[in-house]
Amino acid sequence: MTSPIETPTAQGPSGATGAPALRAAGLSAGYHQVPVVHDLDLEVRRGEMVALFGPNGAGKTTTLLALAGEVATLSGVVEYFGTSERRPLHQRAQDGLGLLTEDRAVFMTLTARDNLRLGRGSVESALGFFPELEAHLDRRTSLLSGGQQQMLALARILAGGPRIVLADELSLGLAPMVVERLLLALRAAADQGAAVLLVEQHVRLALQHVDRAYVLARGRVALAAPAARLRDHPDRVTDLYLAQAATT
Repeated sequence: MTSPIETPTAQGPSGATGAPALRAAGLSAGYHQVPVVHDLDLEVRRGEMVALFGPNGAGKTTTLLALAGEVATLSGVVEYFGTSERRPLHQRAQDGLGLLTEDRAVFMTLTARDNLRLGRGSVESALGFFPELEAHLDRRTSLLSGGQQQMLALARILAGGPRIVLADELSLGLAPMVVERLLLALRAAADQGAAVLLVEQHVRLALQHVDRAYVLARGRVALAAPAARLRDHPDRVTDLYLAQAATT
């Protein structure tokens, strides 16, 4: 069986710096005044990549959207760089938030190049994260594979040099080789100073790249631990999935 919640080391991983870039304290969030996430505590520092795991219906997407300002905060606080954050998503994006949703937010009728031009960074900066897109810049996005479309969506975000990146199910429907490529790009963004929080179902693969992990179960944090403690024992995460399934 899974052990109780662990508290990640206060110092964080070697690449993380300073106070949390993103912090939730006592966060409850949901829809139509009905909470889906309850009393959640979570933080991500600059230079850190953190995974948010959990079974379907655990509240992972709701958590990310609440942190981004797209879902109502019912109680508790969300802080960016030590300041309470209540602005809508578009204002947070202008101040350095990058949000990658699970629906591959690209414009299918535009070329890959024009999609990148709609971002805050240059095409050249985007290719620095995904040089394999260069050969497809003048192709209509609808003709790209699902993996290439996801690379394009992520490249557009990372090219702008975001301070905080929230990525929701970036691997949905993609081959493990493509997922690895996307995770490497997010790791590179964290190593360059971004605070990265991703929702991911590929537990074993994600644990090879992240610094810490949280596991949600029924809208609450059931486990929080450094990734190094989980890499050799990913069953500690999957045990929580099974425990939730047994009670639903």
